[in-house]
Amino acid sequence: MRLKVYKSLVITLGSFLLLLLIMDSCMQFRMSKKEINTFFQTKEKKGTIHQYTQAHQTINYLQVGDTDLPLVIFVHGSPGSLSAFIDFMGDTALLQKAQLISVDRPGFGQSNFGRAEKSVKNQAAFLLPILEKHKNNRPIILVGHSLGGPVIARMAMDYPDLVDGLIIVAGSIDPDLEPNETWFRAPLATPFLRWILPRSFRASNDEIYHLKPELQDMLALWPQIKARTIVIQGKKDSLVDPGNADFAKKMMTNAKVDLVVVDDMNHFVPWSHPQLIRQAVLKLIDELPKK
Repeated sequence: MRLKVYKSLVITLGSFLLLLLIMDSCMQFRMSKKEINTFFQTKEKKGTIHQYTQAHQTINYLQVGDTDLPLVIFVHGSPGSLSAFIDFMGDTALLQKAQLISVDRPGFGQSNFGRAEKSVKNQAAFLLPILEKHKNNRPIILVGHSLGGPVIARMAMDYPDLVDGLIIVAGSIDPDLEPNETWFRAPLATPFLRWILPRSFRASNDEIYHLKPELQDMLALWPQIKARTIVIQGKKDSLVDPGNADFAKKMMTNAKVDLVVVDDMNHFVPWSHPQLIRQAVLKLIDELPKK
């Protein structure tokens, strides 16, 4: 009888661990290098993958287009990876007007996968080398979706001379509008439970759990943003309160800010309404002075 119970426990535990491995494999929200290369096989302009090390972080990014055009950098949400914007990287209308880069934020894609950076300020600093390397006396526009929104805002706060335009897409930027999810995020952030999460969700939970105080630390810095800004927000967004768009307009006192608010749009703008992002990018490229 004891042997049967032991075997049953071993089978149950083994099945549970196998399920966790399968979940981790299926929920990575990233494309392999082979998949990225396959995407570009039919494209006129080919993308190239680059990496660098900043402090303890390895940052991975995808680059495509002409270096003498304005630069647009896409920053994904949580969870996610540079592949969230892969279709934009092959957009011929954009590539006629800009060079495009899509990044893996720390903890996602090929940037220290599963090990999040909880500080928004540090995330901005880890992406700084891309701005410094590719500035080349040309405009730089940052596009940030969801948690990518506060990251690009922090980049514009800390490095205003390197950022000329912002497009905040369903961005989580107002600390007072952050949902109270500590009842489940706090336990999942402990060493006892975090291991059961797929690595993408582990990194996502860690950074979202710490997001509200990070946004509070940014409150006094919003007037430092001078970059031309477009905020895109859906009123049917169940993950980011639509009031975040009004917050941006109120706080960015030294920047020109346009709001694009759509009544029937949800949180997943890059996939459901990519044309809004494309139009915003082209609008800023046309407006920004050539350098």
